[in-house]
Amino acid sequence: VQLQAFGGGLVQAGGSLRLSCVISRSIFGINNRGWYRQAPGNQRELVARITNTGVTNYADSVKGRFTISGDNTKNTVYLQMNSLKPEDTAVYLCNAQTIDRNYWGQGTELTVSS
Repeated sequence: VQLQAFGGGLVQAGGSLRLSCVISRSIFGINNRGWYRQAPGNQRELVARITNTGVTNYADSVKGRFTISGDNTKNTVYLQMNSLKPEDTAVYLCNAQTIDRNYWGQGTELTVSS
């Protein structure tokens, strides 16, 4: 399974951006798809996750601002990010979990300026 993330960039605080992650195969056998982020000097943290049945969960820091969704016809998972804050600045990585493995994309960088 290969994952490729797109959509990062530079945005002003209060702005919006959408990240996309294309997965190289159908979601059959993939239990969860998610977005994580890692800022310099910080540990990698879960931002949002969507299960194969569409159940979502979010980090408290992004609830109400970020929305994760999946388009199974395109094998793509999205992260819509609104009301961005400087503390959202990080490398965002997409993730796919099967029953026995974790797969990671290469990451896309988001910088939010104040």
